[in-house]
Amino acid sequence: MNDKLFVYGTLLDEHNQYGIYLRDNSSFYANGKLKGKLYHLGEYPGAVLGGDDYIYGVILQMDNAVEALSLIDIYEGFGEDQPQPNEFIRVLTKAETDTGPVECWIYLYDLSVDESRLIPGGRYHK
Repeated sequence: MNDKLFVYGTLLDEHNQYGIYLRDNSSFYANGKLKGKLYHLGEYPGAVLGGDDYIYGVILQMDNAVEALSLIDIYEGFGEDQPQPNEFIRVLTKAETDTGPVECWIYLYDLSVDESRLIPGGRYHK
């Protein structure tokens, strides 16, 4: 299983318990960016891939990807045991880094963004 995770939102918050888990159970791999748009969804952002804009974030290398992703799936509401349709989905994609492309997991927003405000510049700041 791929052990890298692209993080762009509330999981970067130093007070978020799931973010703390990731910091304690993974290591910084690289800064990264993906072609896409970032939307403000109220208390958190949502990423949608595609287009010419960029979403900026951090790529983490998880110590135990199966355990970490199982926990983050719960936080993101992803999976068959979560309310359907899932608000977020987890997919493998390639992020751009200074040293080349890196395949990593990302949680993407999977509902309509028609009523959501675009986050200019592709960087989430709470």
